[in-house]
Amino acid sequence: MTRLVCLAPLALLLALAAPALAHETRPAYLELRETAPGRYDVLWRTPLYEGLRLPFDLRLPEGTRPLAAPRTVDLPDWHLETWRLEADGGLAGKKILFRGHDATTAGVVVRLIPLEGPPRTLVVPPSRDAAVLGGAPADFVDFLRSGVRHILYGIDHLLFILGLFCLVSGWRALAATVTAFTVAHSLTLAAATFGLVTVPVAAVNAVVGLSILFLGPEIVRRRRGEASLTVRWPWLAAFAFGLLHGFGFASSLAGLGLSRRELAVGLLGFNCGVEIGQLGFVFALLGLGATLKRLDFRLPPWAGLVPAYVVGTAGAYLTLARTAVLWGR
Repeated sequence: MTRLVCLAPLALLLALAAPALAHETRPAYLELRETAPGRYDVLWRTPLYEGLRLPFDLRLPEGTRPLAAPRTVDLPDWHLETWRLEADGGLAGKKILFRGHDATTAGVVVRLIPLEGPPRTLVVPPSRDAAVLGGAPADFVDFLRSGVRHILYGIDHLLFILGLFCLVSGWRALAATVTAFTVAHSLTLAAATFGLVTVPVAAVNAVVGLSILFLGPEIVRRRRGEASLTVRWPWLAAFAFGLLHGFGFASSLAGLGLSRRELAVGLLGFNCGVEIGQLGFVFALLGLGATLKRLDFRLPPWAGLVPAYVVGTAGAYLTLARTAVLWGR
């Protein structure tokens, strides 16, 4: 039994789960900048997913009063609201609530910038709907968890890894392919996070879908014994498209207003989390294949092509849907 046949049930499961796992992996961002004692400039930014605003509901602490009506701006990838408010006794130590974010979102990053003292950055995961302003700042573990979530809830990245997995045979080829993908996305993740390179998120998402579509026919070629550049050297495709996926990963960290030190810690933690999630998925695939082989689970010969068609079809759907959003702007 080949690895592709072993993966057929998983590929079908991913195809059925894709609509349910459609999500936004960029966090919402709230900045509270104190301009005078008890007065703050507020920036509230929520991501758009496929052209639609996610249903985040911000609830400020009691005792706050807006000083002007919010100004709203719709950008290609974000919905922005800015306003000024007054808070009795300031905001430090008070609780802020977020409603509407759940497991399909990436949570909220909150940054409190007081008149005196250093800024404080908090990461509010989807599992929580409240945070204490000025509390314990975000650390390595917070960003590591965000990286793991980004991979495990990112159906596009999981499909790409599945496609790479189907292209290789042998642990050496698998190690080289995964390493090439890791090196590539780490480079562009760092470059985009530190602002060295800027690319539009919507365009990157469309090309990520195209990278998944590209792997479908290549898996079929390999299955039929045909040769191609990708079939011979899958690590090359992993590296090339890994550069694009790195820009997709960077959308979770770029533009959060973090200091250089916070950004370095966040980048390291997030990248480690991405690798943990990625390796966990690869080991799950290996475990599934080994289990089915041990159980002598047999499928008809045509089932070996199922992963290719699932990856290719899902890639085509993501490419068309994201390109439509891109053209509609």
